Amino acid sequence: MTSPKFSAAWSLILVSEGRVTCASNGVEALECLKHNVPDLIITDWMMPLMDGRALCRQMKAQSELAHVPILVHWAAPPADVLQPDWNVCLQKPATMSLFLTTVSNLCTRAV
Repeated sequence: MTSPKFSAAWSLILVSEGRVTCASNGVEALECLKHNVPDLIITDWMMPLMDGRALCRQMKAQSELAHVPILVHWAAPPADVLQPDWNVCLQKPATMSLFLTTVSNLCTRAV
């Protein structure tokens, strides 16, 4: 996931809009998803234990999670992605306006 300061900043911004659950890595995220299916997943590409690509693949392979939109936030996109398992990617650093607009659009489509 992103650095604790970065993650905390985005969480504070998003928490004012609704409930936010944070995970430190992809493994922890999948465990959280067993108990709560969110309206949107925001993940970093580079994380310990399970990276963003593996998290997206595992989510899309599960029928109860396959419909959840995914926003991937990364420093540099991988060159070998032909069919992504996510809806949108934003390159770091994304502006707050772009980030919040993207989150809003993805949540609106999910409803």
